[in-house]
Amino acid sequence: MLFRRRQQISYLTKLRELLWPRRGFLRSFQYLSKRILRLSATPHAIAAGVAAGVLSSWTPFIGLHFLLAFAVAYLIAGNMVAAALGTAFGNPVTFPFIWAATWEVGHRLIGKGSPTTQSVDLEKRFSIGAIESMWQPILKPMLIGAIPLAAVSGIIVYCVIYFTVAKFQTRRRERLAERARARLAEALQGSSI
Repeated sequence: MLFRRRQQISYLTKLRELLWPRRGFLRSFQYLSKRILRLSATPHAIAAGVAAGVLSSWTPFIGLHFLLAFAVAYLIAGNMVAAALGTAFGNPVTFPFIWAATWEVGHRLIGKGSPTTQSVDLEKRFSIGAIESMWQPILKPMLIGAIPLAAVSGIIVYCVIYFTVAKFQTRRRERLAERARARLAEALQGSSI
């Protein structure tokens, strides 16, 4: 093989790097941010796409986040790649916090009081397998609680991404124009000699 390791890593090392990467999670965050900044679209399209991904990550429908992000991005004229990258907001590290927040806010908005006073037998609900058995005690409060949280985080993410991308694209255009002027000046100097 062309790109094979000289010394194979052990399964224990592979497992450790799966749970906690060698270079940390900061590298993944930096990669996503660079990927978003370098998309070739308008600042609105990129910001709307990322906001659509963040909005969909708040919903309790785990397998449908990409589809929801694409639908919302289409409705608000967002970039589909940015929407897919925006769904990275919901990940195994953030999902417990997202679910707890949507559960708490949903119960408060419905008016049932604190959800800690009620108990839900999740094993029984999942063994039945019908969505009707999970709708009232689980999905409805989480979906209702997701609406205000998604709206607030979507607006914040949109504003931050819009201004960041606009500034990045302006600086990039200026650098490219400067290089073009330098090449033109160099070509004119070379032709006059």
